[in-house]
Amino acid sequence: MPHDTQSTTPVVRHAAVADAEAIARIFAGPRAIWGTLQIPFPTAEKWRKRLEEGQNAGIFSLVACVDLEPVGILGLHTHPHEPRIRHAASLGMAVRDDWQRRGIGRQLVQAAVDLADDWLGISRLELDVYVDNEPAILLYQRFGFQVEGTKRRAALREGRWVDVLVMARLRETQVP
Repeated sequence: MPHDTQSTTPVVRHAAVADAEAIARIFAGPRAIWGTLQIPFPTAEKWRKRLEEGQNAGIFSLVACVDLEPVGILGLHTHPHEPRIRHAASLGMAVRDDWQRRGIGRQLVQAAVDLADDWLGISRLELDVYVDNEPAILLYQRFGFQVEGTKRRAALREGRWVDVLVMARLRETQVP
């Protein structure tokens, strides 16, 4: 699908169940799958169900849209029913292959950080990222994420075991 990035400004918003087909298209791309822990070829029905269930499970799903079409997704997973880790959240993100390296990921992470800091009172944001996904690692570091450790042989990708970095961003807050 051709696009003119000069005239189109991505908009981040909450994902809707109606976005399921576009989200499935995001994860249909080989580069998007390469950088995530998702299984290739997800169905729109799978995403419909995840979006419906996520709203009640403390998952905030954000999409970055260009001309109303979601081209990136970020899930901010909170723990509203677990008092001892209510201050923490994790995130996972994917950007459609043809929109990677165009600032979509940066916009999604910024929106998630703002939501976590300013509205949810989250003081620990964490994520997993493949050790060889240098663009993503650099992006997360720009937002203050630091490497906390390495999970060896943590995931299977294209028939090979891949190590995963555990990264987190801590924000100083007072305990409520």
